[in-house]
Amino acid sequence: MSEPTDSGTAGDSTTDDPLEDPDAYRNELEAKREEKDRFFAEHPQSPIPPEERDDFSGLSYFPPDPAYRVTATVSLADNPESSPVAMETSSGREVRYLRIATLTFDLEREDPDLEDGTYELTAYSQDGSTDTLFVPFRDKTTGQQSYRGGRYMELDVAGDLEDGQELVVDFNLAYSPFCAFSETFDCPLPPEENWLEVAIAAGEKG
Repeated sequence: MSEPTDSGTAGDSTTDDPLEDPDAYRNELEAKREEKDRFFAEHPQSPIPPEERDDFSGLSYFPPDPAYRVTATVSLADNPESSPVAMETSSGREVRYLRIATLTFDLEREDPDLEDGTYELTAYSQDGSTDTLFVPFRDKTTGQQSYRGGRYMELDVAGDLEDGQELVVDFNLAYSPFCAFSETFDCPLPPEENWLEVAIAAGEKG
């Protein structure tokens, strides 16, 4: 069984610049998390098995951190149809996605012990559309502080996606796929090109 689309997306915050009002940004993010916890606890389509929902006390998250809400520059892929990506799934089968764009972004955090730098992630689509981009990834928290199969983000794109365009990527909205909660779901695993050599201490934990 495939996983339904998550309701949170990586670019849908109504706070234009969290650094201008970090309290409002955190409050908005916490409200989104409370809404998702209610869905997991109560909704018939929750990935939490019915027999476990009474004991469900909410998902585990990294603290909100505006430093993980970054601006990425889009580099469109040449002829995505010519080189589809075969992603292994949690059940061992394969699903094919198209490379739509490379997203290049900088991480700049206040903690001097954290590794900053410039990084890249590939954004995918199954049908070639660019209305919503699928960005699965692993990072140095994977299998330790976050789900061992990696995490997902989805980017909503308004209008046509263009080369050189800038998109907001908010790792605070990164989420675990439904297969993290139940083997009923079959989830694509992030391909190696989206394994980040940095800890993304933002979003959902494992």
